[in-house]
Amino acid sequence: VRQRRPGVLIVDSIQTAFDSELAGAPGSVGQVRACTARLMRIAKDLGVITIIVGHVTKDGGLAGPRMLEHLVDTVLSFEGDRYQDLRVVRAVKNRYGSTNDLALLRMGGTGLEEVADPTGLFIVDRDPGIAGSCVVPTIEGNRCLLVEVQALVNQTDYPQPVRKVAGADQNRVSMILAVLSRRLRMPLGACDVFVNVTGGARIQEPAADLAIALAVASAWRDIPVPADLAAIGEVGLGGELRPATRYDLRASEARRFGFQRLIGPGAGSGRGRVVVARLGDAIEAALG
Repeated sequence: VRQRRPGVLIVDSIQTAFDSELAGAPGSVGQVRACTARLMRIAKDLGVITIIVGHVTKDGGLAGPRMLEHLVDTVLSFEGDRYQDLRVVRAVKNRYGSTNDLALLRMGGTGLEEVADPTGLFIVDRDPGIAGSCVVPTIEGNRCLLVEVQALVNQTDYPQPVRKVAGADQNRVSMILAVLSRRLRMPLGACDVFVNVTGGARIQEPAADLAIALAVASAWRDIPVPADLAAIGEVGLGGELRPATRYDLRASEARRFGFQRLIGPGAGSGRGRVVVARLGDAIEAALG
């Protein structure tokens, strides 16, 4: 690198690099730390843009010392599902810019292609006439994505009911089911409950709580959520609802895709706004 002075240096991957002067196999903590430090010195001395590719663990963490994230200027996470062609690039750390943005790419025949307008990407094939489906406008960085949450509630024949969640936080879904059972007297303890976020999307923010609760209530009552209704709000343990941030952005994107009503608590106003303070009121307003 010092002899050729390239414009860009890409090391793929840091777990395969090793320093012969150090003990330990490639990928060990000492080797990874030392090799990264040496690459950083070269990049600073020569002004070479250096991209280090690192493996991640099953939990999504960097496979190596966490100190690597402190050494580099920017950490980019490249995420995707093996069964989906969608890829997400998000900034976890950026010393020279914002981390509130992400890029959505699709794996095509010639490589990765940018998804120009990903807002409605996850609801393209949605069937609004089926019970157990609700749409939530989620915030990913500076983007608003409309995501469909599906639920299926079925009477169980086993002593221990099944709880399966895909694409959402298992703990938050369990909390929502407990609130529905305790506060609204839904007999979910005798039912298997399945919750799925379609399209391989993943929802982490609490603002999706209300949509999950409406999807479960819709599946249990076998009544579809109205096709023009989207939901947003956090569910508390007492059955109360708390407002979500950046309401105006969520509302404008929802209306752009035909959702004329946005149900949720607290702040925000405008055409189609359905304000509710309790989970039971929200279910009655949505399902009747």
